[in-house]
Amino acid sequence: MVSFLVSIVLARLLLPEDYGVIALVTVFTSILQVFVDSGLGTALVQKKNADEVDFSSVFYFNVLVCLTLYAGMFVAAPAIAKFYDNPIYIPLVRVLSLTLVISGLKNIQQAYVSRHMIFKRFFFSTLGGTIASAILGIVMAYAGFGVWALAAQYVSNTAIDTLILWITVPWRPKKRFSWTKLKALLSYGWKLLVSALLDTGYTSLWNLLIGKVYSSADLSFYDQGSKYPKAIIGTISNSIDSVLLPTMSIVQDDRAQIKSMTRRSIVTSVYVMAPLMMGLAGCAEPLVSLILTDKWLPCVPYMRIFCITYMFWPVHSANLNAIKAMGRSDLFLRLEILKKIIGIGLLLCTMRISVMAMACSLLISSVTSQIINSYPNWKLLNYRYLEQLRDILPSILLAVIMAAAVGAVPLLGYGNVLTLCIQIPLGAVIYVAGSAIFRLESFRYLLNMIEDRRR
Repeated sequence: MVSFLVSIVLARLLLPEDYGVIALVTVFTSILQVFVDSGLGTALVQKKNADEVDFSSVFYFNVLVCLTLYAGMFVAAPAIAKFYDNPIYIPLVRVLSLTLVISGLKNIQQAYVSRHMIFKRFFFSTLGGTIASAILGIVMAYAGFGVWALAAQYVSNTAIDTLILWITVPWRPKKRFSWTKLKALLSYGWKLLVSALLDTGYTSLWNLLIGKVYSSADLSFYDQGSKYPKAIIGTISNSIDSVLLPTMSIVQDDRAQIKSMTRRSIVTSVYVMAPLMMGLAGCAEPLVSLILTDKWLPCVPYMRIFCITYMFWPVHSANLNAIKAMGRSDLFLRLEILKKIIGIGLLLCTMRISVMAMACSLLISSVTSQIINSYPNWKLLNYRYLEQLRDILPSILLAVIMAAAVGAVPLLGYGNVLTLCIQIPLGAVIYVAGSAIFRLESFRYLLNMIEDRRR
């Protein structure tokens, strides 16, 4: 919520072009950020008997990798600036790439928190980093620093988040290193690394091409359209995934229990995500006009496309978590390769048409990826995609009906504030009432959870 409010304030203060410049630079840092983990963080969580030597070995390896990556970005900055014909990329790349080094110090602390399920540490570190960086970013934006306000917020957020984790998490690296243990972790983790590189590089390819073929303003509208749906799904999905993977890893030999966890994660997550995404799509135009101002209205069509795309994200993540928990990183990699081949083919077909066509191709790619991600669990867990689709279909249909009703409200011609005041409660009433009338299983499940906690 804090990040959401901060992004609104900064979007009102800064120009779309400023966001376009930062979005392009963070493409490079996001790709290299994958190397910071190297799949080893997940390997530490998944390994049954990971000890202090495992954690320390991965820590020292990560620090070395991060320093090397930063040196590479420092040297490459002039070439990036020349390619995009903008000299400001030289200092921006060098400053924003500092997050790579900082993340190298943070990664193993995160793995330790996930493995020991002390998730309050994540809450405090994230909240502290978000608030402190928000103050810095907003002050700099008011002072007229433009794109550098975003850069300062980005780097300080990572730095403070990391500092708080180091203060609150008891783990410290020991003066021990085992190449044998590291190789064992790498044998599992390298496949996840390549998979993550494919996924991040593939997603970043859209931004790279939009920034090169079109304008920085076009990139900022596309990026802003994805930001809010991604923030919502990221907050909820990351919270679920951080618990789901280590829990599945504990019972990785019990396929029936993993299937039950996978199904519960998909059904409940989609039940929560569908109304949020469809509601945001229905309210997008008055919401953007009110909180970001009319200068950001071109991002609305992209926001609606991304809302539909991210609504199905729980299907992706739950299936992939099950595969990772069972130690099938080889299968995970093969799935990523197949999905990216299809996605890049769609991108090449649409990149010269328009930015909107590129966004639509990402939606089509997401649908095919759902089917591909779920296919292995047909054999591993006896949980087919059609069965998964039947499980989530009631929530999806109810959310679509709600979105249609909410989306019709602006036709009444009221102002943005009154329109939203009608849309939000109307959407909530339709979804909750529909859940009760049609007796949706997830609705009853959540009610039972609330009642149990009250006792």
